[in-house]
Amino acid sequence: MASSGFLSAILGAAVMAAAVSGMAEEIRFATYDAGLSRDGAGVLLRDLGREPDAALAGAIAVIQEVRPDVLLLTRFDHDLTGRAIAAFAALLRNGENGLDYPHSFNAAVNAGEPSGLDIDDDGMLMGWNDAWGWGKYPGHGGMALLSRYPIDAEQVRTFQHLLWSDLPGAKQPSTAEGTPWPSAEVSVALRLSSRSHWDVPVKTGEGITIHVLAANPTPPLFDGPERFNQLRNHDELLFWAEYLDGTAFTDDQGRKAAAPAAPVVLMGDFNIDPVDGAGLADGILALLSHDRLQDVRPQSPGGRLAANPEHDSPPELDTADWKDLNGPGNLRVDYVLPDAGLQVTGSGVFWPAPDETLAAEALAASAHRLVWVDVEIPGAKTSASLR
Repeated sequence: MASSGFLSAILGAAVMAAAVSGMAEEIRFATYDAGLSRDGAGVLLRDLGREPDAALAGAIAVIQEVRPDVLLLTRFDHDLTGRAIAAFAALLRNGENGLDYPHSFNAAVNAGEPSGLDIDDDGMLMGWNDAWGWGKYPGHGGMALLSRYPIDAEQVRTFQHLLWSDLPGAKQPSTAEGTPWPSAEVSVALRLSSRSHWDVPVKTGEGITIHVLAANPTPPLFDGPERFNQLRNHDELLFWAEYLDGTAFTDDQGRKAAAPAAPVVLMGDFNIDPVDGAGLADGILALLSHDRLQDVRPQSPGGRLAANPEHDSPPELDTADWKDLNGPGNLRVDYVLPDAGLQVTGSGVFWPAPDETLAAEALAASAHRLVWVDVEIPGAKTSASLR
């Protein structure tokens, strides 16, 4: 089998040749935690059927302004019939700046899904912390993908049920004595994903398929001495490094395989900054330096102006605006990492300066900011000219 570097070189040469001949088109990939999660099941769907409040209107305005071709929404409540994502897509079509996404992917997540186990070691088999992933109800704070391009549904791979112990080099929590925490019984049953890991093939045209690798790992916070969330965040990112390195994992569909040779775009709210804040940074650093990916370091003027003096990371790279007092301050936690073989033509974090257009809408929508990257795909048909 050809090495990933060799495959990336072949893809890069194809992209460059297509660009020279005028065939290449731009596709914009984006990830956005738009704050579309609620405290009760069905509440998001109810809210999407009402006149949008400032937060929802702000999220719609931001997405319509940036106009991604493929958009991952994190912290978006999942429902079994997909009514919420359909309702949100309908809202995006409205208005003079309407944006149509004829294709979507929406699947179950571990958040809020009862495990029947005492995961938090409090002596009870119930509660938000005893779900496979933290959540107040099944699907709480899930994920959804919207696309202008067809999705190859038959080839989608999800890893919701992958066991944490099946990850090579897993850092599962243990007691001070070194025994599995909270117990050996629970440890062997724990799932890796706090929500899920997705490999979603998007068919961009002329036989070119881009695999969107999507996840939203747990924040490395709210821990006891066992560091459950910190270790889980690290390993949820380690999964992608192993997957891209050629480790074959069995998906929820029963297929065992490593990452495809086709180009990928890894994106999501990873809940960790490579320099500042909490967590084990080597997990995200391994992805930012991975030879199958490229980090183009999307930036914004708003992030630069909202700098935290005590932070070491360049503030223009930040993607979330959290409070400075009794909070982590601004951090880079949302990522779009395209394949190393793809030619990047633009990138950014939609965080306008306070006096710029839609600054108030972005602030009202969410603590997070939308992150986007444009790539050239040989022969792909896109409406990038409308942006």
